[in-house]
Amino acid sequence: MMDLISVGAISAVLGAVGSGMGSEAGRWVWESTGGLVRRVTGREVPAPTTPGARDEVARLVHDRIRADDQLARDWALFARGVRVPGAGAPLRPRLPAAPRFFTDRQQALKLLDKEATRPFDGRPRLALLHGPEGIGTSTLACHWGWRHTARFPDGQLYADLRTLTPATALATLLRRLGLPDEEMPPAAEDRADLFRRTLAERRALLVLDHAHSAAQVQPLIVSAPDVFTLVVARQPPAGLGALPVEVGPLARRDAVRMLENLAGPSAVAAARTALPAVLTRCAGRPYALHAAALRLTTPREAALPESDDDPVRAAAEDSYRLLTPDAARLYRLGGLRDWPALDPAAAARAAQVPRTDAARLLEELADALLLDRTDTGRYRYRPSVRAHAERTAATVDGIAACSAAVARVTEHYRDLAVGAARAALPESWRVPSAPSPVSYPDRGTAVAALAAEAPGLVEAVRAADEHRDTDTVLLLCQALWPLQLKAGHHDVLLPALRIGTRVADTHAPGTRTSGALHAQLAHTLTELRRWDEAEPEALAAARDERAAGHLRGHASAVEFLGLLRLRQWRFEEAQTCFDEAYGILDGIGPDDEGAADLPRARALLERHRGRALRGQGRRTEAVAHLERALRFFRDTGENYNTARTLTDLAETRLDGGESEAALPLVDEAMAALAGEKAEYHLARLRTLRERCVTPE
Repeated sequence: MMDLISVGAISAVLGAVGSGMGSEAGRWVWESTGGLVRRVTGREVPAPTTPGARDEVARLVHDRIRADDQLARDWALFARGVRVPGAGAPLRPRLPAAPRFFTDRQQALKLLDKEATRPFDGRPRLALLHGPEGIGTSTLACHWGWRHTARFPDGQLYADLRTLTPATALATLLRRLGLPDEEMPPAAEDRADLFRRTLAERRALLVLDHAHSAAQVQPLIVSAPDVFTLVVARQPPAGLGALPVEVGPLARRDAVRMLENLAGPSAVAAARTALPAVLTRCAGRPYALHAAALRLTTPREAALPESDDDPVRAAAEDSYRLLTPDAARLYRLGGLRDWPALDPAAAARAAQVPRTDAARLLEELADALLLDRTDTGRYRYRPSVRAHAERTAATVDGIAACSAAVARVTEHYRDLAVGAARAALPESWRVPSAPSPVSYPDRGTAVAALAAEAPGLVEAVRAADEHRDTDTVLLLCQALWPLQLKAGHHDVLLPALRIGTRVADTHAPGTRTSGALHAQLAHTLTELRRWDEAEPEALAAARDERAAGHLRGHASAVEFLGLLRLRQWRFEEAQTCFDEAYGILDGIGPDDEGAADLPRARALLERHRGRALRGQGRRTEAVAHLERALRFFRDTGENYNTARTLTDLAETRLDGGESEAALPLVDEAMAALAGEKAEYHLARLRTLRERCVTPE
């Protein structure tokens, strides 16, 4: 038993429970942990939010259970049932495809070989490939990785860091290792810990492409003996501590060889008069040489324009001059903002062309190397290429046309978000009621659409804010609610929600809109375990809903504050919030907005009251409230809420050692969830069932 009740073991259990809060079942376990800690220590203990605070709670628990055998048995029984996120068998991811033709780079390849095979001395195996845009650093990293697949049999991970924070990058990498979203730790530090633990015993390659700072990369570094990390950047990030491998321009003979590989020896020979100027203009950069090779094989070869100091921008200009007029216009207008990626729908709005035409033109631009294809079927600009497109648009189209194009794409994202939100949560008063030409056949498809477009929606919020389009900012942010509620993506959405609350406070203070957006921001901050930041947002939501006279929204905001208190293990304050919210609901008359929802809202609050009372150890009162909630959910046929309440009741009975009373509740909850696709809840119930039938 000692391995479960030492300070280190207790701290590890607290860490595992905290990491598992990505799912609702995980959040319940966290609340249950708080109640158990209170029962063990005999007082309310604030929920730990840092490793140091977690260790302090572990010491408090350890000191009590060391002196009380029954408490020690209770803790050990609980600890054995804690699920460790990421415990399943991981996948073996692979790098993006390597190029068909690869030239030179022998010195860089040798340096990478040396770092990958050096004796491990506690320092991470870490190399930094760096060089200017278009020099081929990303290609070199993937080429080296594919040459050494046998060295990394457990996987080759790749992350494009162009627009990712450390938290979102870690989520991306963990998903590629097979971690389901339900097990994704909310906090960045927990993701980093899980990522390191997952790779600790693996022989793997990690490629971090387009890095822009050491702060972005450091949380992703793994010191495991058999993990080799390749960081790719334009400029060497200071303080990274990696082996620097500078990638310079190709020598003239290698540049000619690349052109011959790409365009064919005969095409290069036919262009021998222009070849010196082409090579000078390309300056040994593979991207520019690829673009030049396309021009060597086209019958529309034109005279080279004036030289440009940036070979990538010069190559973009050369390719742009050979585009059809429609493709050229889409190229210019699609690059006016740094959209994470363009699909035919967004491109069609930018250029005011039919979607089928936009799809064809995007392919033309990709074939001309002016856009990069992504693995999601979308298209993306290189930074220097987009800068060329934006500059050219300002010259050719003018400021007014450019502004209108950005507005059209922003409106596209607004229509998509509003249509998807209404399909995902048609019954919710939080969802915008504005009309939208976009519709979805069912809730799941709508939520999936919001998730797929989340980065674009965030950029659309930024664009609308910069263009002072207040209405679009507010509509877009409100339409994010179903995505927050159903799929998370909180770290991605956080910047947009901060913009939304700022705009609402400025242009719509004390309104339902402002209250709703503060509630949304509070929700996301809570899920990210930034509880100190979430609290003032929840209070602001209650303030604005009260000022607007929106009783249903006011009650919901106070209820949410109570849920935050549960997460913080502040059970008495949580109960006060739930009681206050119940009283606010009493003020809604039979003809008032929200009246039809009152019975269900009260039942949910009864369940929350029961949870708060259970956390205080007031089990008899908790059971009474939970049973009232259960009667409503049983009568209305809400299987999922029935199962949730049965689970609360079962845990409350188990707290009092009433295993025989808890067992039928667990079995009924499992039966209620049949066909509900609630595997994580079922896993929790199976753990509870073992506690019911296993002698202490």
